[in-house]
Amino acid sequence: MKKIFLTAEWRKLIMVNYAIDPQLLTRYLPAQTELDLWNGTCYVSLIGFMFLNTKIKGIPVPFHTNFEEVNLRFYVKHLEQGVYKRGVVFIREIVPKPAITLVANTLYGEKYKTMPMQHSWETKPNGLAIEYRWKKQRWHSLSVLAEAAPQSIAPESEEEFITEHYWGYTKINDRETSAYEVGHPRWQVYPVKEHSVSVDFEALYGPDFSYLQKATPLSVFLAEGSEIFIKEGETLTR
Repeated sequence: MKKIFLTAEWRKLIMVNYAIDPQLLTRYLPAQTELDLWNGTCYVSLIGFMFLNTKIKGIPVPFHTNFEEVNLRFYVKHLEQGVYKRGVVFIREIVPKPAITLVANTLYGEKYKTMPMQHSWETKPNGLAIEYRWKKQRWHSLSVLAEAAPQSIAPESEEEFITEHYWGYTKINDRETSAYEVGHPRWQVYPVKEHSVSVDFEALYGPDFSYLQKATPLSVFLAEGSEIFIKEGETLTR
């Protein structure tokens, strides 16, 4: 059994969800995985959130316990002994700490980039105002205004599909995939009243995702999040 490598809290997750042509994801698909669809739709999500109280093997790393992350991800599943393990694949993960980038890219083969980042959380009379910002050539941002009271996620809902993936899969090469387990309890979500996405998708994620510049999201969620753990990785081979 794999040991826990990292513990933290993921909090106030803005999740902006788009439909994508599955053919665009073919070259990003790790070996031993297949696309995971919801009601026949292939999704890609832009997600911003906070890492809080981060510890590696139980030890907090000075100046690296609390930080922002923004990622672009899609959804896959891996069949093992007749059971599907549902997970995500990251196109890119952005953090403000170079040491986080080094560890994630070295140990898990991820695609982290380091950029200046900021965030703001405000409780206003009309709800929660949450924003994440990051800089590559210019400042990009992701923000929502949401109801102040969270709600439970309904079974078999779109919110459940987006939030209930418990594995990370990373393409190493055409034959090998890095896989690691992520654990957390079922989350609650705050109904979103307004959202704003100011992002140069092509500059950040490449021409395959430039269409998102003008795309309308299928949905936008604000999840409260929870304590999480990430286990040590393993390699799947075709």
